[in-house]
Amino acid sequence: MTDHPTPLDAALAAADAGIDAGLARLMELVAIPSISAEPKRAGDVRRAAEWLAADLASMGFDASVRTTERHPMVVGHDTTAPEGAPHVLFYGHYDVQPADPLELWTSDPFTPALVPQPDGETWITGRGASDDKGALMTFIEACRAWKTATGALPCRVTVLLEGEEEITSPSLGPFLAETAEELRADTVLVCDTDMWDRDTPAITTMMRGLASEEFTITTADRDMHAGIFGGAARNALQLMADVLASLRAPDGSVAIDGFYDDVRELPPEVSASWTALPFDAEAFLGGVGLSIPAGEADRSVLEQVWARPTFEVHGVWGGYLGEGFKSVIPAEAHAKVSFRLVPDQDPERVRESFRDHVRARIPADCSVRFTRLGAAAPAAMPTDSPMLQQALAGLREEWGKAAIAGTGGSIPILAEFRDRLGMDALLVGFARFDNRVHSPNEKYDLSSYVHGTRSWVRILDKFAQG
Repeated sequence: MTDHPTPLDAALAAADAGIDAGLARLMELVAIPSISAEPKRAGDVRRAAEWLAADLASMGFDASVRTTERHPMVVGHDTTAPEGAPHVLFYGHYDVQPADPLELWTSDPFTPALVPQPDGETWITGRGASDDKGALMTFIEACRAWKTATGALPCRVTVLLEGEEEITSPSLGPFLAETAEELRADTVLVCDTDMWDRDTPAITTMMRGLASEEFTITTADRDMHAGIFGGAARNALQLMADVLASLRAPDGSVAIDGFYDDVRELPPEVSASWTALPFDAEAFLGGVGLSIPAGEADRSVLEQVWARPTFEVHGVWGGYLGEGFKSVIPAEAHAKVSFRLVPDQDPERVRESFRDHVRARIPADCSVRFTRLGAAAPAAMPTDSPMLQQALAGLREEWGKAAIAGTGGSIPILAEFRDRLGMDALLVGFARFDNRVHSPNEKYDLSSYVHGTRSWVRILDKFAQG
């Protein structure tokens, strides 16, 4: 008796057979310098959008480039799935970070290549190879494999590809508001995240939010001679140091009144799953030359970086910064700071509490002014949703294992999807932590590309099976 291949078998075989052609397409896309932050590259950003729309159309998607006030969106719809099949919205971004400093690249950032490694891995090199062109193409190639094998997709699929993610997505919110009825689906799939470790894919269910500020403390009306005014005149840098020190308690916690009022504990099942992960806190800190955790003393390192809010200082300056010595008492001091926030914390409420804390420590004859730099709401996705469990099952079939993870980073677009479309997101990524995203010599592992494509083939099948 001969086993008959299933549609899934056929789609996986088509994915494997299409690897070389898919890599050639990815190389074409990476070669387009779609740097959204540089006005001179606006034409290249649009060229990348047009390339993607044409690629989707070649598979039968109803695809188009949609103009915004800045860079375009690409939207594609496929309706070949059976009646009643789940509907997924896939999100990715095709814009990339600037490649500077160019002298630190070992090859041209927009001349991608396949570079074999001593450990048997092969790197796909180039700016955007990982973030996010390589990642988004794994999903598109999975759709191509299904179409090649069966002529249809097992789920109804809408694709949304953005050209402004690297400049904080200014057009995304208004675009989602205008197209809410067109784009609303059962879930959003996002591929801009990492694996748990080299061999374990992960679904990220918790993202911290962000509130960032710059502030300036002014003491006198000019810098002063330290020999004449020293001891009597207040030093702006010393006052800044005192204020910054007051924001953290000796136990590593944030020392703002009410800061933890809205912070909830991890659900027991999430805590248990994290405890089971093979996380080596000593190696994590040792990898950057540290050994003593600096966060809340009663929390594990994994909790500190994934599930607890933080306060960080990113830059402090004032006074004389040139070569040699200048004996002045600075009249102004500046700092850039941020808070990473967890679910239920409101970035704007935290911002105002921070400002109140600082104002309370400024003497009556001094002043402080604040500049709002940015905000992103925290996000937590339910871990018991059927589609998350189906995606986990697909990952386990492909990799043999999978993790539910958190991340200390922030993805502002998640709040946009929740607020504009009423949809939670499934964050499934295949990037590794050494991919050097936003840095010179960015790469994407060939194994991530191959198994990522096959994973999406399986995940779409799991969604369709229910």
